[in-house]
Formats: sequence, structure tokens, C-alpha cells
Amino acid sequence: MIEYIQLLVGGQLEWGYPLLAFLCCIAVLYAFLIKRYTQLKLIHIEPLFFLFGLGLLYVTAGSPLADISHLSLSLHMIQMSILYFLIPPVFLLGIPDQLFNHVFQILKLNRISKLFFAPKIALYAFAALFFMYHLPFVLMILSKSAQMQSGYIFVLFLLSFGMWWPIAAPDSNQRLCRSDMKRYAFLSGIILMPACLLLIFMAVIDIGNNTSLSQTTAPYCSPSQAGSFSLLPPPFNTKFDQLMAGIVMLGLHKAGLMVTFKLRDKFRASIPSS
Repeated sequence: MIEYIQLLVGGQLEWGYPLLAFLCCIAVLYAFLIKRYTQLKLIHIEPLFFLFGLGLLYVTAGSPLADISHLSLSLHMIQMSILYFLIPPVFLLGIPDQLFNHVFQILKLNRISKLFFAPKIALYAFAALFFMYHLPFVLMILSKSAQMQSGYIFVLFLLSFGMWWPIAAPDSNQRLCRSDMKRYAFLSGIILMPACLLLIFMAVIDIGNNTSLSQTTAPYCSPSQAGSFSLLPPPFNTKFDQLMAGIVMLGLHKAGLMVTFKLRDKFRASIPSS
């Protein structure tokens, strides 16, 4: 099985050691700040969530699973959905209110944070860029430069934090009340739906054609493995694969919202009421 996967991804499975070293440094810094500015221990739920977020980010973006995710559009969309719909709220829920407020007061970044994490701006910008990312002509442009593609994904990752900010923010002054939160969650679902519906719509109209959208766009997601996409058995890289990609993306976004709502009630002691 491992040999087969290695064949698909070009003969080797790579570990992102620079990313691992960077995330380890963040973990050490986070542990120091927790000890310095809070009464929490690393075995408490919030630090465990933050460390879990670091591990999930490495598995998603720096482990061999990142290479495997490029073998089909559905696997790729699972990776993207985890990166943008699960990891940001996990990180935000893992930052205690006391730690966040203390650090931001020291750095005097309160005003900057309100500007950077403007929720609706981040939501609309993320939705537009995320929709464009899986348009074939955009992928063709991005595939010509690994730095450009990585930069595009990094911008999406940053915007995803702004998108989740009003729901799971560690700053109680910037979290929405319960009724506003539900309206914002509904809006986010509507705004992100076109990217999911694009995959589903193209899968439906592709019936009878020999080439699916996943066969067209998947090579651009990872140009170095362009020759491997035809090796996966059905239903991968067929119209069913892109149909699964759209459904999975919708499902993981909805699951991320539901889980975050429930966990926020447990993590945040004081939530503004409408």
C-alpha cells in the first residue's frame, strides 16, 4: 500500500521539517505565555486544544498526507476544508481570554486587531478568493509559480481566522451575541455555498463527457504529480469525485460551525447576551 502511494505521489513521501520546527517554536512560546500570564496548566482543555491545532495543522499541511491529498479533488477539498473550517476555530478556542488580552495590551495591538479581524470583510474576501482558487484558469496561473500558489493559500488561511473571529474570538468584546452569531453563521454558509455548488453543478452537467472537472483542475493543485491523477481507481477523479468534493466541503463547514458553537459555550465563561 505504501509503495502504491509513493508511486502516485512521485516516488517519495516528504515530511515538512521546517514547518515542524516552526510549529514547535510556537508550542514552546505558547507554553511559556500560559505559565507566565495565566493560572492554567498545559493539561487543561484550552492549551490542549491549541496544541491539538498545531498537530492538526502539521498533519494537514506538512506531513505526507498533504501530498496524498493532491491525488484527487475530493481528497484535496478535505484537506482545504480542514485547513480553513476546522483548524482556525480550534486555535482560537485554545487561546484563553486572559492570555489574549494581556498580550495584546502589552503589544498595543487592540485597534489593529479590530481592523484586521473585521468579520464581514474577511468573510467576503475569503469566499471570493476560495471560489476563484478552484476555477481552472486561476489554477493555471497559480501553478506557474509555487511561491504564488503558496502565498495565495497562506492569504486564505489568514482570512479564515478573520472569518471565524466573531464566533470563537478569545476577546469577549469582539465575540457576537448568540442571536447575531446565528445570523453570521447563516450568512457564512450562504457566502461560501457558491464554491461548493460549483463542484456539484459541474459534476451534474458533466454526465456523458469523458473529462471531469477534477481531471481538469486537479493537476494544477499539485503540478509535480500531474501524471498520477489517472492512476486512482473509481470513484476518484470522476464526476462522482467532484460531487463528493462539493458535498464534503459543505458538510465540514457545517460541522465546524456546530462543533464550534457547542465548544464556545464551554470554553468562554462570559458570552454577551442579546
